[in-house]
Amino acid sequence: MNRLSLAVATGLTAATLLTAPAAYAVTADAVAAAPALAPAAAKPSLTAKASVSSIGAWQQFRIYGSGKNFKAGSRVTLQQLQGKKWVSLPASMNTNHALGYNLRVKIGIKGRNQLRIVGGGAISNVVVVNVR
Repeated sequence: MNRLSLAVATGLTAATLLTAPAAYAVTADAVAAAPALAPAAAKPSLTAKASVSSIGAWQQFRIYGSGKNFKAGSRVTLQQLQGKKWVSLPASMNTNHALGYNLRVKIGIKGRNQLRIVGGGAISNVVVVNVR
């Protein structure tokens, strides 16, 4: 009788162990799906504004703005559209603790200049400054 009860007890334990993972599979799937429900990280963004819309050649003006969703102290750089290509100009700075920046700029290329700011994984809107 001991052998019979031992075999039955072992069989019940084995049956319980075999069926238990199926009960946990639903929970494991729910846990695996939980990260997919988490909100995606917000994309970094930059804004840009010019202190003037028209200026004489080689006169100083400012490009300023702020950023969102990237690290304070990130480097931002001024770019100018030359032909069909964006070229980085030697005007850059680190953002402040509030992700703001304020660049002093001088441009000598006469005509319509399209400028933007890049940094922190973001690209700003295009700002147009006419140089006379």
